[in-house]
Amino acid sequence: MTRGQKMKKYRKPLAIVLGILLLAGGGLAWLIYGWIYQSNVLLDGKRSVVVFIPTGSDYNAVLEILGEQGIIKDMKSFEWVAREKKYPGSVKPGRYRIMANMSNAEMVNMLRSGNQEPVSFTFTSIRTKEQLAARVGAKLEADSAEVLDLLNNEEILQTKFGMGTRNILTMFIPNTYEFYWNTSAQEFLERMAKEYRKFWTEERKNKAKAAGLTQTEVSILASIVQEEQRVFDDEKKTIAGLYINRLNQGICLQSDPTVIYAIGDFTINRVLKKDLEIDSPYNTYKCQGLPPGPICIPEISSLDAVLNYEKHDYLYMCAKEDFSGRHNFSKTLAQHLVYAKKYQQALNKRKISR
Repeated sequence: MTRGQKMKKYRKPLAIVLGILLLAGGGLAWLIYGWIYQSNVLLDGKRSVVVFIPTGSDYNAVLEILGEQGIIKDMKSFEWVAREKKYPGSVKPGRYRIMANMSNAEMVNMLRSGNQEPVSFTFTSIRTKEQLAARVGAKLEADSAEVLDLLNNEEILQTKFGMGTRNILTMFIPNTYEFYWNTSAQEFLERMAKEYRKFWTEERKNKAKAAGLTQTEVSILASIVQEEQRVFDDEKKTIAGLYINRLNQGICLQSDPTVIYAIGDFTINRVLKKDLEIDSPYNTYKCQGLPPGPICIPEISSLDAVLNYEKHDYLYMCAKEDFSGRHNFSKTLAQHLVYAKKYQQALNKRKISR
């Protein structure tokens, strides 16, 4: 058999083998392409889901979290891509949003880079450290107990923030902020300290000085203004001016919200005479000047109301008898007693005893 005949004899089988190898190689390439780039998420009609990876989690913990949520169609292909991209050694905690059409490559890239979705955090209407800690714990990974412990740690607060346990709430400026979910308790306070410094511009500092108040005193007075008027911001400057008049004249503030704070029962709608005898530095019927700390975290509108207080001669205020949320203001005790009697009668008519 000639050389040409031998080559012709093996040409057809060789072509078949090569064809099979090409098909196999193409099939494997297509399979790998699918593992990397095709969607591997199962969300049952949802557009997205949020996955939380706690601080300290390793690669196996991530696989367990994803497995428990049942959002990965093919876990083996996910693991293959994760290993190829060296994700097992680069796990980062956080709050991640998995979209319905995500591929393994997109998910691994997001998780490996720590490209998490921030949490929008708004806090208003907070009166106590316990309420603040609970609000933080509900939004961030930081445990509420850990946050509260830090808010009650005099040494750390004085050393790092220059404030004590009684006035630390003056450092918090209510607004909407974005945080990474895995923010720690200390990181949260450090961020709030930064926002506090940003709020206190030179202009605001100068206004506080002109009013004869420190930054902390502005916040404490603003907290009283806040509790006196939670509905109509246009009254806040008038109320702030009234209390500054009392401070300047050495008259007790005589603010009912401070008494309610001292009692600790925020459901009270009517302060009684016996309540005015409570022994507390927050009872401004007995103690002259400002209380030692804020009775709530005041909103920016209340802080600015104190800094831009209205100059007038009012010394007294009483809620209007129509329960509109507004107040009657008086320059004399005689006029105040007339308004106070009307309000007491309105309370009695509505049978509000407490």
